[in-house]
Amino acid sequence: MNFLPESIEKYAENFTSPESETLGELNRETHLKVLMPQMLSGHLQGAALRMFSQMLRPKRILEIGTFTGYSSICLAEGLAEDGVLHTIDINEELEGIVRKYFAKAGLEKKIQLHIGSALEIIPTLIEVFDLVFIDADKVNYPNYYNLVFDKVRSGGFIIADNVLWSGKVVEPNPDKDTRALMNYCEMVKNDSRVEQLLLPIRDGLMIVRKK
Repeated sequence: MNFLPESIEKYAENFTSPESETLGELNRETHLKVLMPQMLSGHLQGAALRMFSQMLRPKRILEIGTFTGYSSICLAEGLAEDGVLHTIDINEELEGIVRKYFAKAGLEKKIQLHIGSALEIIPTLIEVFDLVFIDADKVNYPNYYNLVFDKVRSGGFIIADNVLWSGKVVEPNPDKDTRALMNYCEMVKNDSRVEQLLLPIRDGLMIVRKK
């Protein structure tokens, strides 16, 4: 998932605000105890998400794909004082570690964790979102986009992770997940209702602004 030379990545991390103690603990525990720990956003991407959120000061955030909660904490740190982040994940086995670190970060009252299918949960959320972060099963990215679009305010943002998919998007014979991500980017590119920017941060962030 990392395209920068390791030396350059370390240099960038050195000049980026460090992880909080809580995020550092979560990072370590995820790598020690959870399968596919590379799914965790990590230092640079987490800092980017926090910065985006701090710039927006959103009142409502929706995250699709919680994993162990690293990105949830980063995004929630930029919430307005009365803000709430809704995060959805289908893996109930991770709920314990997620809730533990939300509490350690002092954010348990600002984050609402939903366990189940995002395709089923999203329509039940009666909210207007300032920011949506999509980081779940890749084949459903277009479905998530379409489900959340009308719930995002004008001028709000939708950020999708993994849109470079370890560089597979520019290789021949894409597999199902790669093709889904390529289709997602193409769909966004052709959507006249938005402006978009694909940033090559970590595994690629597609940042969409609703006009």
